[in-house]
Amino acid sequence: MRPHHELTGPPDAPVLVLGNALGTTTTLWDAQLPALLPHFRVLRYDHRGHGGTPSLPGPYRVDDLADDVLELLDALGLARVSYAGVSLGAMVGMWLAGHAPERVDRLVLCCTSAAYPSAQPWHDRAATVRATGTASIAPTVVTRWFTPTYATRHPEVVRAYEAGLSTVDDEAYASCCDALAALDLRSVLPAIEAPTVVVSGEHDLATPPDHQRLIADSIPGAVLHTVEAAHLANVEAPDAVTGILLDHLAAR
Repeated sequence: MRPHHELTGPPDAPVLVLGNALGTTTTLWDAQLPALLPHFRVLRYDHRGHGGTPSLPGPYRVDDLADDVLELLDALGLARVSYAGVSLGAMVGMWLAGHAPERVDRLVLCCTSAAYPSAQPWHDRAATVRATGTASIAPTVVTRWFTPTYATRHPEVVRAYEAGLSTVDDEAYASCCDALAALDLRSVLPAIEAPTVVVSGEHDLATPPDHQRLIADSIPGAVLHTVEAAHLANVEAPDAVTGILLDHLAAR
């Protein structure tokens, strides 16, 4: 399935694909876009059932979501790209870099995990969403995306992300939870050849920093950066994350 996407920037520039966290859309990267566009053609896309991408029957696996990206790249005639992702979007990036290394030039993995200690929380969340919808979990989930200090100072941002999560198709969201329950990319990490930067949110409760440390230790040559933020680090600490992206992706 070809996801909804937006491709912007100079036509002769290298392509950078931006992958989103579960429950978010292309707007997740709005703060980074002005700094990235002078250097890249930026390709943003929505996961299944998110934003403008239709839902498909589940359950899903990360493989399925990565195949959607490969189909999109093929349709656009893009043989090789750099990729940056947050959370679920970064999991897709790890899969692509490990299974289709010829397609990925450079890689940035932000606030993500290669495996979870237990699948049960994701099974539970999927069951809740199938029973009562994404709106029922939005306030609790979004609470973990930002530090309390940031949430207090920017309540409008919190409300916007709660509203956005509430619009995600219930079955697609639950099926993405199925994908996270089954997630285990640890065996893929040593095979990643793309130069990689891993970004941790120091206060991330959803994917704590030890998850990113494992990823950085497992990918040959990977570099780990920590920023003052929770799970959506590129939103809470936009300047820091933008700087990391440019230093790694634009400096050649």
